[in-house]
Amino acid sequence: MGNLEKLIAWVEDIKEKNRSSATALYIMKDNEIILEHYNGYHSNTSGSAPITSSSQFNVASARKSYLGLVVAYALYEGKIKSLDDCAIDYFGDMDEQLLGRTTIRHLVTHSHGLDKREDGTIFREFEPGQGWAYRRINIDMMIRLVNRLFNRSFPEFLEERVFSPLGFKETAWQTKEKESLVKQIDDPNAEGSFNLGKYADGTETNLHTSAREFAEWGNLHLNKGFANGKQIVPSEVIEMATQVQSPLYDDQKLPQNGLFWFVQGTPAAHSELGERVPEGSYQILGVTGPTILVIPKYNVVVAKMYNKRYNYGGDNYLYYLREFSNLVADTFRE
Repeated sequence: MGNLEKLIAWVEDIKEKNRSSATALYIMKDNEIILEHYNGYHSNTSGSAPITSSSQFNVASARKSYLGLVVAYALYEGKIKSLDDCAIDYFGDMDEQLLGRTTIRHLVTHSHGLDKREDGTIFREFEPGQGWAYRRINIDMMIRLVNRLFNRSFPEFLEERVFSPLGFKETAWQTKEKESLVKQIDDPNAEGSFNLGKYADGTETNLHTSAREFAEWGNLHLNKGFANGKQIVPSEVIEMATQVQSPLYDDQKLPQNGLFWFVQGTPAAHSELGERVPEGSYQILGVTGPTILVIPKYNVVVAKMYNKRYNYGGDNYLYYLREFSNLVADTFRE
């Protein structure tokens, strides 16, 4: 347990540095739970409920991994013919000249080069495939697309195809306050607040889950869609979502992605995965700190949770993410 204690200490140190009111660390190896750690409170005010196994954190943009699985289903079922299809074939209401040679591959790997101004004007930062930038526009576009392709919201699709078969009870896009929900801390000197949406259709960042179901989500991917004694998700769907799908970049420092997941191919300086993490590993992160790290080589899934917005903010953003993943890899390296 000595090495696991180092991971707990790292997580707790980040909690204090960033003034998160809550943290959780949940680790599975070989489909067994080997660590559950919960500390802190649902908010930063006196009388707040303590963090427990059923506490549900807002995972912010880590919802991209859930969207990515639905995109993979659309590819598997032929609703999207190829990642290399031109985006204009699916977004006919957008400016054809602006989209240019943008493909679905570019949209799901953050290499599209599009952005949107506050007034809603879409503009191009760089040519598709020639750079990498995290922007929200591609997420919104892909949500709109899969909801149209499946004729229902992607959370509804996931509930039927994945969450219900897994027995998930603590994973949902929340629109109402509940005692089980952890508040988000925007300013440590101000009271935290619930990060809820008006809708549960996936268009807003109101997805909440417990550390254990977050880890089970990662473990479903680790096991190629097999869980509860049956193949819940086709293995091909998982493989599409979690293998490197990025175009070949001239700049070798740029991150590599699957369908939104960060994937370890050749270690890259700007990736959220550290250089000691084995090839084929993958990770997803939300702005408030919730992170899933999956290391297939070691059959390990790590879910860690925080509730502080910009939990990894500042100049050391990548260092903290990369070094934690390196520590996990060191812990389980045989």
